[in-house]
Amino acid sequence: MLVRIRLRSGPRVQPAGRKNQPATLALASLLTPAAVMADVLAGWRITADLNIARTFPITEGFYSHWQVWVAAAAVLHLGAVLLNRYGKSAPVVQETISEPERNLANSRS
Repeated sequence: MLVRIRLRSGPRVQPAGRKNQPATLALASLLTPAAVMADVLAGWRITADLNIARTFPITEGFYSHWQVWVAAAAVLHLGAVLLNRYGKSAPVVQETISEPERNLANSRS
């Protein structure tokens, strides 16, 4: 004996939205000016080394090198881009309603 259970189609499960979107967008908007500031400090250090600008205020240590500031700016900018991508919602694609299949036997008549 074969028993078939027919179930009606219920409501479709909608994917939940991403969490903390406003927080990620706020953090991304703060990282962009920080990246620009790191770029400015890198440029200041380079021009100070070429005797074009005044002396750089950090003369010794890890942060006295322009390469550190360029790398920091690149990391901050990359972080801002990734957070912006995460924070912005994905475009909603609406599903099209398919037409019911026509019965070939009825369409021939």
